[in-house]
Formats: sequence, C-alpha cells, structure tokens
Amino acid sequence: MIRALQAETNTVIEVNDSGIVKIAAQNEEDAALALKMVSDIALDPEIGAIYQGTVVKITDFGAFVNIKQGTDGLVHISELANYRVKKVTDVVKEGDVIPVKVLDVTRDGKIKLSYKAAKEDDK
Repeated sequence: MIRALQAETNTVIEVNDSGIVKIAAQNEEDAALALKMVSDIALDPEIGAIYQGTVVKITDFGAFVNIKQGTDGLVHISELANYRVKKVTDVVKEGDVIPVKVLDVTRDGKIKLSYKAAKEDDK
C-alpha cells in the first residue's frame, strides 16, 4: 500500500513502529496529495461528518456507499429522501457519487449513512 501511494504521489512515506507517518516530497502539491490519501486510509468515519461517496451496491433495503478506500456504509431506504421511496433505484444508482452524512458507527463497525441529511445540511 505504501509503495503504491509513493508511486502515485511521487513522495517518500515512512511509518515508524509507534504509528507516526512522515511524508517527504519535492513540491507542496505532491505532499498535500499524499497527506490526503494517508488521512483517508487512516481516519475512521466521524459521526456527523459529510463525505462524498460512490454507490457500490443496491439492495431492496438501501444502498451501500463507499466513503473511503475499503470503507462502505449503508444508506437505508428511509434515509434516501424526505418522502417514501418505493425503490432505491428511483433515487440512486450504482456508480452515482453522492454526499452522505454519518449517522452512527455501531460497535461492530457498521456505518449508518444518510443521503437526505447530507442534502439538508448542504442547504
């Protein structure tokens, strides 16, 4: 993973045993990109935060949205809109990039998301 990040951002990334990450770059843009990518991987989703995510799977009860590499959450059908949604695909489709708000992270790591709350906060 670190090698891929270094190659993509033209940086040198070091992680010591205590978890401290050092990033060296020849310019500010590469350093900023590497920092963002490392942060996206390392940080846990924050309750109340809004993320841009990609709809990766549709089910009868909602849509799974990828909010960062390797991290998906569920937008329950009741959290898609301020009205009764009959079919999830009436509101979102696989591949759509949508804003979602983190409502909760359960003890077992499941992430509950809301599309309608993210849209309301955007107003």
